[in-house]
Amino acid sequence: MNSNGDRVLAAGTGDRRRGKTALFLVACGCAGAAPHWLDPSRSLIPSLTLALVLGGYSLSTTLRGSNASAMPANSIPSKDGDGTSSPEASLAADPAVIESLASWPNVDVVVAARDEEAVVARLMERLGALRYPANQLTTWIVDDGSEDKTPDLLDELKPQYPNLNVIRRQRNAGGGKSGALNAALAQSSGEWILVLDADGQISDDQLERLIPIAVMGDWSGVQMRKAVTNADTNLLTRVQAMEMAFDALIQQGRLLGGGVSELRGNGQLLRRDVLDACGGFNEDTVTDDLDLSFRFLLQGARTTLLWNPPVREEAVETISALWKQRQRWAEGGLQRFFDYWPGLLSNRLTVGQRRDLACFFLLQYALPVLSFADLVTSALTRTSPVYWPLSIVAFGVSGVAYWRGCRRCSEGPALPQPDPFSLLLGIAYLSHWFFVIPWVTLRMAVLPKSLVWAKTSHRGTEETVKA
Repeated sequence: MNSNGDRVLAAGTGDRRRGKTALFLVACGCAGAAPHWLDPSRSLIPSLTLALVLGGYSLSTTLRGSNASAMPANSIPSKDGDGTSSPEASLAADPAVIESLASWPNVDVVVAARDEEAVVARLMERLGALRYPANQLTTWIVDDGSEDKTPDLLDELKPQYPNLNVIRRQRNAGGGKSGALNAALAQSSGEWILVLDADGQISDDQLERLIPIAVMGDWSGVQMRKAVTNADTNLLTRVQAMEMAFDALIQQGRLLGGGVSELRGNGQLLRRDVLDACGGFNEDTVTDDLDLSFRFLLQGARTTLLWNPPVREEAVETISALWKQRQRWAEGGLQRFFDYWPGLLSNRLTVGQRRDLACFFLLQYALPVLSFADLVTSALTRTSPVYWPLSIVAFGVSGVAYWRGCRRCSEGPALPQPDPFSLLLGIAYLSHWFFVIPWVTLRMAVLPKSLVWAKTSHRGTEETVKA
């Protein structure tokens, strides 16, 4: 761990976000427009160069991630911190691994709930079925100003579950979801914190498998793959199920290549001492998980992602809900880079981690803004777009990641088959980021931010959970 002075830097603030966003917007705009004034024979050179560099990074990451499950089934992740180990194993399946634990640590399950009447009873049913020492497992549900039947349901559930603790917060208490999580953090004392969304579903042996992986692997954060329970509802939920497999595969590939694996909120297991060293959850961000990923990274804490077992959750079912959700994800993703960039460029991180973050940032955030500026300039100057080679490479590698991710052996809900139609649909679906990112960037550069908890609505989609 770092010193107390380092903790202050790791905590991060939202200072001058509008100015930083405006600078990023101008830089991407200039980079997108500049090639149009080059000689036509040279105008594609910037795009081809980026396509070669970023395409190579993306493809190698995809291929590494798809092979992550090839690790020995009872191997222990290395502790040398080089980021090349894989915890892809059911360590709890080996009795010797369980016996090697001196004792099962105390675990606090923390859920921030607002207007969750459709899922809160099912949540407690799942948590009540967990196989874990009863005196070392505590559930904390923060009722964050619910205006539906959530408070009444929690009152009814409390006598049935002795380890359930309910914390009431006013709806305008502040801090968004992070504020709700911090309220539970202040009253709990477990060595490990398992953060779940109210719609999260886990199997009864989940903790028995997760804890040995985290403890024996010396991980500070373990993120479970997110599996969609309502993939069959419509085409939108289907491609989101594919997207979650795509994302998990990429995250594992980044870690195996010496890069960074990130937290995803629902289904994250965190070491309390590291979380405390980071100052808890940042209440000045719209995405607590993405922000915490960077603060763990700057603390030197090791984070990984597990393919199996997954955490089950609902995908949004309408375009309007997706647009609202992705704006929040895009804003939080950009915020963390702007907030922590001095540390991300420092020797706190390895060369591999800095390279990984740079490539990820360029693909996820810079490419959509570059492409938008390219198209606008093309229309104004009546010239041909110049960044199409980079976009084609990015979408092509994404198709490979979809295909490999959906073909992996997976617990939980069945993944959609990566047939040609599904792959084309998934690739087309990813284009929504080319609208979301530029719009959010422009909005962040112009408008002041008022932090609100823009939660995703859940309707209680059922999925049979097998041990």
